[in-house]
Amino acid sequence: MQHGTLILEDGSEFNGFIFGASANATGEVVFQTGMVGYIESLTDPSYCGQILVLTFPLIGNYGVPDEKAVDGFGIQRWVESNKIHASGLIVSDYTEQYSHWNAVESLSSWLKKHNIPGLYGIDTRTLTKKLRNHGTMLGKIVMKGTDPTSIQFQDQIEANLMIQVSIQKPYVINPTGNISIACINCGMKNNQLRILCQLGGKVTVFPWNYSVKPDEFDGLFLSSGPGDPEIQCPETIKIIKSWITSEIIKPVFGIGLGHQLMALAAGMTIKKLKYGHRGHNQPCLLEGTPYCFITSENHRFAVRTLAKDWSVLFTNQNDQSKEGIIHDSKPFFSVQFYPEHYTGTHDTKNLFEIFLDIVQSYKSTKPINTEKYLVVQLTKRVSDANAPSPAFFKRVNKVLILGGDDLTIGQEGEFDYSEKQAIKAMKTENIKTVLINSNYDIALTSKELSDNVVSVPRTPTPSFGKETALNCGVKLHEEGILQKYSCNILGTPVQSIQITTDRCLFTQKMSDIGEKVVPHKVVESLEEALISAEQLGYPVVVRATFSESQRISCYVDNREELISLVPSILTDLSHSLIDKSQSSIDKTLKGWKKIGYEVVRDQYDNCIVICNMENMDPLPLRTDYSIVIAPSQTLSSDEYNLLRSVSIKVVRHLGIIGTCNVQFALNPLCMEYYIIKVNAGLSCSSEFASKATGYPLAYITAKLVLGLNLVELTNNITNQTCACFEPSLDYIVILIPKWNLDKYDQYSNKIESSSKKSTDGVTDGDKSIGRSFEEAFQNALRMVDHDIISFHSDAPTIADEELTICRAERVLNIATAIRQGYTIERLFDLTKIDRWYLYKFEAIIKFIVEHSHPSTIKHKFILREAKHLGFSDQQIVKYSRITELKLRVLYDQYGIQPFRKQIDTLSGEYPAAINYIYYTYDGQDDDT
Repeated sequence: MQHGTLILEDGSEFNGFIFGASANATGEVVFQTGMVGYIESLTDPSYCGQILVLTFPLIGNYGVPDEKAVDGFGIQRWVESNKIHASGLIVSDYTEQYSHWNAVESLSSWLKKHNIPGLYGIDTRTLTKKLRNHGTMLGKIVMKGTDPTSIQFQDQIEANLMIQVSIQKPYVINPTGNISIACINCGMKNNQLRILCQLGGKVTVFPWNYSVKPDEFDGLFLSSGPGDPEIQCPETIKIIKSWITSEIIKPVFGIGLGHQLMALAAGMTIKKLKYGHRGHNQPCLLEGTPYCFITSENHRFAVRTLAKDWSVLFTNQNDQSKEGIIHDSKPFFSVQFYPEHYTGTHDTKNLFEIFLDIVQSYKSTKPINTEKYLVVQLTKRVSDANAPSPAFFKRVNKVLILGGDDLTIGQEGEFDYSEKQAIKAMKTENIKTVLINSNYDIALTSKELSDNVVSVPRTPTPSFGKETALNCGVKLHEEGILQKYSCNILGTPVQSIQITTDRCLFTQKMSDIGEKVVPHKVVESLEEALISAEQLGYPVVVRATFSESQRISCYVDNREELISLVPSILTDLSHSLIDKSQSSIDKTLKGWKKIGYEVVRDQYDNCIVICNMENMDPLPLRTDYSIVIAPSQTLSSDEYNLLRSVSIKVVRHLGIIGTCNVQFALNPLCMEYYIIKVNAGLSCSSEFASKATGYPLAYITAKLVLGLNLVELTNNITNQTCACFEPSLDYIVILIPKWNLDKYDQYSNKIESSSKKSTDGVTDGDKSIGRSFEEAFQNALRMVDHDIISFHSDAPTIADEELTICRAERVLNIATAIRQGYTIERLFDLTKIDRWYLYKFEAIIKFIVEHSHPSTIKHKFILREAKHLGFSDQQIVKYSRITELKLRVLYDQYGIQPFRKQIDTLSGEYPAAINYIYYTYDGQDDDT
């Protein structure tokens, strides 16, 4: 391993290991809080001359696709430009062994081809906090053996960035387009060009200093780009001014640097932010409305003052900076964020459509009012307004909360937790609460929480219990009891709950918006089941059409198993509260990935994704029994943002108010996906998402069902940012379920697709947080069972069946298989667990095999690596055969210690106001 050092202009040093090119580099050091998209970020011209620090610690997981691949317009498909523009890359934990169907090489190999150095093993959180407190700094990456004084710091201001990111001469793309658009390239990204072409634009791309005449084109587009606009683009400002002051009025639209150039051309002033906005979770409010959009950004400058006849279009809700401007009467507007950002949210992508519509209207001499059209199109939603009026919420003074059913210690306490948060939220709004819960022993029933009232409550909310609460809420509505006592249901409408729990209704509802659920056939008899199974092909999954009936679900391999199973399922359904004696035969998606998105929506249709999560174990295994990782580790930026957009579309169409969980099946070999189901309320996944991110889901949901919106609520973790944002994590969270199946000898320990509650021997799981997968995984494994000290098994041999069939001990069987010599490909064929996770498991076992000797563990690097991989002191003592006392001496000698890190929901961009702490050995200093 080659060593390298990042040196900042204040003399600070961060030592790490080199990947990519073995080359020195200089530049402005900036941090970016996105959790995916390292390929797109590195090729974004706006990062030209900058050393990019990625706050999410695990980088390189999905490799790099073919950068030469092009789309139908001849534009590079997977990158934002034809080269890497960042001068260096800083990460915490680099993965050389990538895994993705679309990858052709590792990140290190790609960086090396472009002569760009990368540095890993860095405490990027400490570095981010330094940049946050000090502001953006100059830095240099220096190879070991190089005299640092021989490498000079280089300021962006001194470089002509336009020469590096723009073009030398004009060119035309999509010459058959019906709208002629002039585009000034100040560092244009491929996806900006692609969208203009997709919408029918004949795009002529010009250098930044080329004089473009308004009478020759239908409209003007100003691209994003790097640097100080006043220093880098004085010629461009003059060109824009000639357009917006011309008697020939043609629409103009700017993005990023183009936004700043538009402002300067109009006579406004700009300011330099302390460290800028770089990430995918910036909340921007559309002026004069309650509508907030989650945006992707990469900039250092912002508009300071407005000019005459111009107004604010968008405002950043974290720092109140101006994110968009618009002319009061002419078709000129611009935004600071990136609506087209390939690796970020697509919430404002329709700004391009709006721009082309406005251009077309002026071309046809029937100009539309730009500001009014913008507002109408941006606030046009998939769903109808379904929330009660604000006047209704003012009358709410008493709320009935339908809690969960019986629970015991260790079983589904997340619902007790969520109901408690709901009660606290109601109390802050001076609303009395009545709790119905069949378990009087839980903390919720204490007098300090629930109000001791006996009169009839006016408004129940079933969103905080689980299936029992949902079922009861629906029954009360259907039988007219709520109407009889003038009770209104708060939050998600009953109709939406009914749709999410009925397979047939849900399938139709998804079809209405062009989405697909898992292919299935609804059956009411054995004969229908047999015919359907033949049509879909064995194996199949048999389940109840009532999608929340988790106990009634089973994986069936052949006709004989189906004949023995279906009659009993139909009988059970006919005797249940469900009143639907139907079941469905589902196509099996065995081996597909299961991905979840926790989505929050308010009554104004503002939607945010709190957390995405990935099951390590592929389908058909239920989430309850799989190891769950947040955020997902094997999804590319394309996949992550595609499913994010779909989940928001689904939630809007269903009219959910508050939180819900959308689950997907994703083909591991392409972008194909199906929607599995939607949990229309707080669920186990909600609790996991809340604890993983620090976002108080239950508390916020309670506020939302009372009529408040996300924009007016505060992020309780920072106390200075709004609640309408998407958390960015700079750590990984792993949940391993507890399988207490061994105490029931009469039952098989084979884990299937149906739900086993604690009566069947399955309780909840334990979560662990770390800055490497191995650290978090081994910690979680020890928390599940104190007899397990590591990812290791003493079993001498293993059979293939013990890897193919998912049992409680399979993860430890994988350890045995690796020791036995199973290759990653063989393990993948048997388990269908993504190779990336298998590579991580292999790294742990290899370390044990290679360093189980007193002489090796005494080396400083080896001991640090052991802690990075999550080995406990007990493990190290066992494998190295040294005493614990000697180990402590080595820790003191080498300065090896755990560091306290805070969860702040924003990856260090804003300081945390509360202490939500985890410990990690992957650090350089404490947060507190």
